[in-house]
Amino acid sequence: MADEPKRIIIKKVKKKGHQAAHGGSWKVAYADFVTALMALFLLLWLLAMISPEKRILLSQYFKHFSVFKESGQSVIQGHSSLLDRDGGVAAKRMLGSRESDISPEGLQERIKGAIAEKLSSLKDQVIVEVLEDDVKIQIVDTEGSLMFKLGSAQPTEKARQLLQLLAENIRDTANRIVIEGHTDSLPYRGAQITNWELSTARASAARRELEANGIEPSRIARVVGYADQELLIKDEPTNPRNRRISIILLKEKASPPADAVGPDAQNPAEMTGLAIK
Repeated sequence: MADEPKRIIIKKVKKKGHQAAHGGSWKVAYADFVTALMALFLLLWLLAMISPEKRILLSQYFKHFSVFKESGQSVIQGHSSLLDRDGGVAAKRMLGSRESDISPEGLQERIKGAIAEKLSSLKDQVIVEVLEDDVKIQIVDTEGSLMFKLGSAQPTEKARQLLQLLAENIRDTANRIVIEGHTDSLPYRGAQITNWELSTARASAARRELEANGIEPSRIARVVGYADQELLIKDEPTNPRNRRISIILLKEKASPPADAVGPDAQNPAEMTGLAIK
């Protein structure tokens, strides 16, 4: 028994299939997680390093970006108005509270100054006045310089430039906005539409331009067409200056979006006809 030779036992361990499947896959998932985490920290660090004006610019870019209008443009190209020659005053104004405390008179001077500086050739076509605590801005036609083509609700390039400049200067206020359309007394011949439809359509076109340039839809309180019922030059009903868009910044502040007027909502009393100029 003592002389019996020792036996060597070799034990083979077979790995089951599920062990092989889980061998190193967790390492790949963990590496992806760490990479994503590093990218997040890098983004936060970069955002902390840039100036407040550029953060506002970036925010506005993604807030109002349209792939159809701005595809292929950089942030700076698409919204250079926020980094204008005055060192980004437009963006700096956006840093403050949206409940801007600027007085109606101060807002009046701001708008007049912006037009005189950037669109001086059109300053005679813009009337800015304070009515009690409201600010009323009227964009009027003159002979040879139209805001809308005759008989059309399509804004001209001049009108778009003016509306964009106005939007840039009232974005940081919280006033609700009324937009009115007016025509002169010239009747449109040979059509079933009247000056009522035309004036309302032009007011709504101005609304779309303001919203496209950063005005919150919830701030629009009313879009109205008055046809030729409230002439600017009462003793000259056909004077081109009677054709105008009025933008009124109300004393009351904008309410939550829940009670905002829909983009194309109009009072039935505002719709009735269209004549053209």
